[in-house]
Amino acid sequence: MESQSFACVWDALESTPEAAAEMRARSDLLIALQDQVASWGVTQAGAAHRLGIGRDRLDDLMRGRFSKFSLVQLVELERTAEDGG
Repeated sequence: MESQSFACVWDALESTPEAAAEMRARSDLLIALQDQVASWGVTQAGAAHRLGIGRDRLDDLMRGRFSKFSLVQLVELERTAEDGG
């Protein structure tokens, strides 16, 4: 079996370059949001309120469950986080 190498894990997992690019963008946004929320130093309830989402959604975000968020949803959350909630 011949081994392959990929620039990114998503290139290996997704069937098209477009799908890999979307997954890369989603994972990058999710990591940025996790870092932003952690920097606030507030409770989960406070962070959820600041982002305008429920605590269950915040839990999904903080646990890295980006498959539960579309690219558009993550972009909107990033904008909200940047605006200060």
